[in-house]
Amino acid sequence: MTERAHAEGHAEEGAGAWSGSWVAERLGVRLTGDEALTGLLGLALRRNPKRAHLLVSNVLGKHVPQSPSVVHGHGVALGRRVRDLLGAEAAERAVVLGYAETATGLGHSVADGLGAAPYLHSTRRPVATVARAGGFEESHSHATSHLLLPEDPALLAGDGPLVLVDDEFSTGNTVLNTVRALHERYPRKRYVVVALVDMRSPADAGRLDDFAREIGARVDLVTTASGTVQLPPGVLEKGQELVARHETAATEPATEPTTGPAGRVPAAAPSGTVRRVELHWPHDVPDGGRHGFTPAHRARLEAALPAMAARIAEALPAGARRVLVLGFEELMYAPLRLAHALERTVGGDVVVRYSTTTRSPVLAVDDPGYAIRTRLVFPAHDDPADGPGERYAYNVAGAGFDAVVAVVDSVADTPALHAPDGLPARLAAHVPHVLLAVVPSYVPRPPHTPERPSMLPEPLRGPDFSSYAPDEVGWLLQDLSDVTLEAPTEEREEAIQSGGAHYAESLPVEYQPSEQYQQLFHAALETSAARLARAVGAVTEIVLAERSPRPVLVSLARAGTPVGVLMRRWAQFRHGLDLPHYAVSIVRGRGIDANALRWLADRHDPADVVFVDGWTGKGAITRELAAALRAFEDSDGITGFDPEIAVLADPGSCVRTYGTRDDFLIPSACLNSTVSGLISRTVLRADLVGPHDFHGAKFYRELAGADLSPAFLDAVSARFPEVTEAVDAQAKDLLSADRAPTWEGWAAVERISEEYGIHDVNLVKPGVGETTRVMLRRVPWKVLARAGAGADLDHVRLLAQQRGVPVEEVADLPYTCVGLIHPQYTRGATGADGKAVTL
Repeated sequence: MTERAHAEGHAEEGAGAWSGSWVAERLGVRLTGDEALTGLLGLALRRNPKRAHLLVSNVLGKHVPQSPSVVHGHGVALGRRVRDLLGAEAAERAVVLGYAETATGLGHSVADGLGAAPYLHSTRRPVATVARAGGFEESHSHATSHLLLPEDPALLAGDGPLVLVDDEFSTGNTVLNTVRALHERYPRKRYVVVALVDMRSPADAGRLDDFAREIGARVDLVTTASGTVQLPPGVLEKGQELVARHETAATEPATEPTTGPAGRVPAAAPSGTVRRVELHWPHDVPDGGRHGFTPAHRARLEAALPAMAARIAEALPAGARRVLVLGFEELMYAPLRLAHALERTVGGDVVVRYSTTTRSPVLAVDDPGYAIRTRLVFPAHDDPADGPGERYAYNVAGAGFDAVVAVVDSVADTPALHAPDGLPARLAAHVPHVLLAVVPSYVPRPPHTPERPSMLPEPLRGPDFSSYAPDEVGWLLQDLSDVTLEAPTEEREEAIQSGGAHYAESLPVEYQPSEQYQQLFHAALETSAARLARAVGAVTEIVLAERSPRPVLVSLARAGTPVGVLMRRWAQFRHGLDLPHYAVSIVRGRGIDANALRWLADRHDPADVVFVDGWTGKGAITRELAAALRAFEDSDGITGFDPEIAVLADPGSCVRTYGTRDDFLIPSACLNSTVSGLISRTVLRADLVGPHDFHGAKFYRELAGADLSPAFLDAVSARFPEVTEAVDAQAKDLLSADRAPTWEGWAAVERISEEYGIHDVNLVKPGVGETTRVMLRRVPWKVLARAGAGADLDHVRLLAQQRGVPVEEVADLPYTCVGLIHPQYTRGATGADGKAVTL
């Protein structure tokens, strides 16, 4: 059977059939809502562990070839409705933001309908010369991380309405993530969300209104149609089983030239011709909205389109009746407008259709009641940042096209594109004529930046620096092991409180635990290892779901380092991921190590960096990091680092990313260097750390005999297999919960500071971990313990007894305990043995 006959057979058997009936019948999925829904949408099955079904748009031009006038027309109509909603004055100040990859062309079309609005779309292609203006996550997607890379940083900084465009509004999570990320940096009073279909559940529908009230902005919604997707219980598992069954069955006979039983198109030798067509794309017009697209760009493109369409028409073979213009992943708008212009140029005798290739893996089933009839598979050819992988062209083979005009950008015009298994060859196996049109990729010129030192040193690693294995963590520090930095605790406290020194300019003498205290540590570890493992797993799963599929873990040295190592081990155990992990210094009142940030930005996408700490107290480091990153953006022009810290425990309610909010004993807080790879706390002193140096720290090699660092890590990670199910449940609950910080810990600290006459929140250290630090490093005054606190405080009580510090039980304390540093410390205010006395 010829491809044309096959296509005509498809059309005949599919006449009147809804392209979602196959999935609906087998999985019990139902669409309810506007009558237009089944005309706009079909259904398919995802090859994706996060969501079983895929809503396949018939008017988006992504998976289903469609008339370009229909595709562009739907976007323009939505844009005109937005203009009417906003009014002329507000519409002139609006900016349109589209989502990669599926809605880049739709968003651009909405901007066309809106009028004079500039346009930007998110991208998954990092560009080294362009600073990030933000990023966000799309948690259900197969590729979640979005980057915002405008050439003009002011594009998003105005106070006019922001119009966010996606193909479907399914849960609202992506929009909420976007608005939350952007509103923190560029607050504005009005947002408009635009989608072809609104498919939110009633529960999700109210979240947008609640969120709008939370941020104090108006959020409107404009859609073509609305409804809901009704999913029966167990649909994800049932869908995965259905996909597996049909993928296994898709073994095509060698004699079948078109499609196999599951719609997969077998590889075949090219029989069609492949040749280039020169577009003469205007040199001053970007290929799309990746870096911004202005009304002036739009006018120049409109002027150039007729001539480019004429060149394509001249290159088409004589007698071609069905022509597909095939775009490339995020490159949707340029092919769409070329197809639209070609449609007008060739007239009604030639049917022109438009669709694009995609990264999205979808099951193909050759059935008239299924939206994805055929699938061509070819390797990625644009050197993607996330590595090689399969790419797809759906509903192209078997559709009876006489010619396909494949439009790619110049970054994707690589040897891989022209390989025997590349896209043109795969198309030529099923289409008589393939034309390749290349649009020059627009890359903004890098801004002038001041000269910086050409080289920063590579991270320090064990066993030369720390007792951790070399792959567990790289320390972005300089080794000060040969420098005498320790001072008696009482001398340090007097100098710090008198203003004569900063706490980061010296080190306390390392506490050497007694045998009784070491027994408490081992008992605490045995008791809490499973609880720790659950918290490690939960926080790691949240990071992978919301922050980045391949995060770069950056621990805040040193308390965050064991947690970062454990998170790395969980990602390896549960997902087979080998995540980079570094430790950097942050100093209260001095900020984070800027040279470490420069090193990270030079080697990784800042959007992938996740800062890790052990626990929160009152949230001082959380605030310190946010302020330091803002200052770094101002000084270096490097954007994209997310100030949100991921912590094992968040008793202070200071962060959104945590494993638990319980204030419990984390055994790594019980000790100093001997549970942190034998590394001291970090040091920042002008005579030791120059402007181009990393902050410093010491490696206490002489304490190797007392080192418990590997034992702590192994004890916790040994519990991973037994807590897997509990972690999945805990992470699921956390991901669906309201995790917005309340900062109740900070409020409690301020209250305690005043009630006890301290009048300095820096001397109030809340939580088990921070109280332990007070006992080990500072001059303690009192310990406040929550009435009824049990074994979590055994080690604190022992330390308090050894140092003569009173423990006062307090009702309704929001923490298990709070440590108070001596508020007016001089050596005359203590006994000769250094024990605290009452003021």
